[in-house]
Amino acid sequence: MLLNEIFPPDLIKVDLDADDKDEAFEELVDIFCSRRNLNKRSEILESLHKREKLMSTGIQKGIAIPHGKIDSLDDLYGVMGISHKGIDYEALDGESVHLLFMILVPKNSEKHLRILQRLAELLSNPQFYKDLITQRDAVGVSTVLKCYENDIISWG
Repeated sequence: MLLNEIFPPDLIKVDLDADDKDEAFEELVDIFCSRRNLNKRSEILESLHKREKLMSTGIQKGIAIPHGKIDSLDDLYGVMGISHKGIDYEALDGESVHLLFMILVPKNSEKHLRILQRLAELLSNPQFYKDLITQRDAVGVSTVLKCYENDIISWG
């Protein structure tokens, strides 16, 4: 499964309104539930907060990958957000987060591990972050994802 399939343009929001982690979760979950016509908001938020209590998913400078396992989901989904102003995320490095990749999987699935690995590969290239953060619309973000992911596929 490719990142641009998990994070399609209709599940990408550039210029998040959120100021903190809780608001970011709510904003991304609201996008997901409204665009997929699902009534799972509270279940998803609970799962994200439960995972976050274990350790912050603010993993490296400016980047967070919140994820949760949800009983009633049938497949892996992703929602991506970009905040140009930065979000107070309580990240491990104490820095604001500008790029969020929210991943949602069914309760007994481990599909997200491959996606986390793919994201780690891409995020190891500092230019990937820079190219994403400068995008002004969801189509631009999607194009960057495709371009970088195609490079990795052609290397492997």
